[in-house]
Order: sequence, then structure tokens, then C-alpha cells
Amino acid sequence: MLTLASKLKRDDGVRGPRASNPASDSTRRVSVRDKLLVKGTCKVNFPDPNKLHYFQLTVTPDEGYYQGGKFQFETEVPDAYNMVPPKVKCLTRIWHPNITETGEICLSLLREHSIDGTGWAPTRTLKDIVWGLNSLFTDLLNFDDPLNIEAAEHHLRDKEDFRNKVEDYIKRYAR
Repeated sequence: MLTLASKLKRDDGVRGPRASNPASDSTRRVSVRDKLLVKGTCKVNFPDPNKLHYFQLTVTPDEGYYQGGKFQFETEVPDAYNMVPPKVKCLTRIWHPNITETGEICLSLLREHSIDGTGWAPTRTLKDIVWGLNSLFTDLLNFDDPLNIEAAEHHLRDKEDFRNKVEDYIKRYAR
């Protein structure tokens, strides 16, 4: 069976032997983890290359309710970063329990202070934000603590109709 770890090991063999040291092994493990987390479903775009504090992220989920959609997020990194979180807004209209139709996002790591202790901390990075936004379409999709209550209640009432509305929004707004 072909795995990412075996492919990386094979690629290292093609490049030639290298001295093993703990630092490079740990860096490699993080790299493998990061490749598995985002899976190529996220792309970053800098509309103005002179403004590195502002970028757009496109998330293209490859599974779940939102598969096939392209969702745009704008991210603005404030001057006080890394003591405060970046400001993120969804630019694509979406039917989602954790994102309002006007683009507000419910993701604990975007909160400066959070009750559950999982909010922003100076040790967080922009990569955490990308991972979190990507995960809102899969494992962080939360119907129990929604920002868009109407969408969450719709899902509880009629899952099939919820799926149809999500697909309709994708066709109309997220292609």
C-alpha cells in the first residue's frame, strides 16, 4: 500500500542519503501532518502583493455537505497580531450553521477570549486559521452551538431538505 510516509521515504532515497538528526525528523513529521490536514483544499491569494497583511483564502471541500463548492474568505492581519487574532469574513453566501449569510464566522480560535479556552493565543499561527476554516466544512461543522440558528434548526428538522438548500446555495453562489 502506498502511503504519504512511504512516498516521502522513497523520495528521500532518490535525493540521496542524509544524516539523520532529531530536528529534521521532527520537522518532517510536522510537514507530513500539515499535508494531511489541508489536503490541497485551500488556496491563498494576495490581491495586492504589497499588502501582505491582507489575503483571500479559497476553501474547496472535497467531502461532506459542501463538496464541490468554492468558498472565499478574506483575512486581515491587524497590527497587534499575534496578540489578537486576524479578522476573517466569508465572502461567499452560504447556508451553514457556523457562518451567517452575511459572512460572520463562529470559530473559537478567531475569538480573542473564549469561554472554552480554545480561543486565540499568541502561540497560534495563520496556518491554524487556515486549518480551522477548512475544518468548518468537515469535522468542526457544529449544529449544537450555531451562529446561524435558522440553518441549524433546518438541519434538525429535515436533513435532506437542508442538503438540498446547501446544494442550491453552492450552485448559485459558490462555483
